[in-house]
Amino acid sequence: MKRTVKCLVAAALLLACGASRGQSLEDVLKKAVGDKTQQKKDSPAAEDVLGSLLSAAKGPSQEEEIAIGRQIAGNLLGAAPLVKDEQLQRYVNRVGRWVACQSERSGLPWHFGVIESPDVNAFAAPGGYGFVTRGLYGLLGSEAELAGVLAHEVGHVLRKHHLKLLQESRLIDLGGKAIAKQAGDNSAVQKAIGSGAEVAARALDKGAEFEADRIAVVLCTRAGYEPYAFPEVLQLIGHAAKDEGRVALLFRTHPHPDDRMDKLGLAMGDRFDRIKGLSLDKRFYRLKP
Repeated sequence: MKRTVKCLVAAALLLACGASRGQSLEDVLKKAVGDKTQQKKDSPAAEDVLGSLLSAAKGPSQEEEIAIGRQIAGNLLGAAPLVKDEQLQRYVNRVGRWVACQSERSGLPWHFGVIESPDVNAFAAPGGYGFVTRGLYGLLGSEAELAGVLAHEVGHVLRKHHLKLLQESRLIDLGGKAIAKQAGDNSAVQKAIGSGAEVAARALDKGAEFEADRIAVVLCTRAGYEPYAFPEVLQLIGHAAKDEGRVALLFRTHPHPDDRMDKLGLAMGDRFDRIKGLSLDKRFYRLKP
C-alpha cells in the first residue's frame, strides 16, 4: 500500500515531463500506478489517492466554483451590504453582464453590484461575481469607465485567479469532495473554504492584476466602449491616492496605478488608436446624494 501511494505522488511530480510528450495527467498517473492498481482493485485507499490527485489537477467543477463564489459573495455582503438603490444595481448588472457576454464564459450566472463602502476598490469572486465600492463608483464619469472596472473583475473570474489562490493556499479541499457532494449546501461550502471566505478582498500577485487589466481593455473594446476608458480609470485612482484613507485597501490588494498604467501602455501600444468606441457619459447612472 505504501509503495502504491509513493507511486502516485511520484506521478504527480512527473506531470511536467508527461505533459511535454503530449500525455494527459490522467494517463501519467494511471501509468505510474500500473499493474499494482489492477492487482489491488479492492484497495479503496489507493483509488481514493488517485481520485484525489486527478480531482485536484482538474480543479473544482463549474458547479463547485459557483457555490464557492456564492458563499464568498455572501460573506462579503454581510460585511458591506449593497447600496440601497435598486435602479443603480439594475444598471450595474446590465453593464456588467453585457461586458461578460463578450467573454468565453458568457454562460456563467453573472452578478454585479455596488457595495456600501467609502473605500476606492473593486472585488471579484469565483463563479461570476463582481463588486464595486461606492467610493470607486463615485469617481467614475461614464458608462465606459464603469464597464472597464467591471471588465477587470470579469477578467479575474475568467482566469480563475481567486479560485487558484484558494487552492494554492489549501483553503479548500484539493480533492473537491466536500464541495462536490454538497455544492448546494451553504454550510458545507463555508466549512470547505474556511477562513478563505474573504479571498475576494485579498491581494493577488501582480501578474494576475496586470492580466485582468489587459482583459478589461479587450472586453470593453468588444462591447463597443472606448478602449482607453479603463486606463482613464487608473489615472483617476492615481489622483485619488492623495486621500490615503480611501485608497489604503486598494493599495493592499492591487499594484500601484502608475505601475498598472505603465504595463497596460506597453501591452496596448498603438493598436487601439484607430478604434472609436463609446463613452456614454450621458447614460451613466449618477449616485444619489
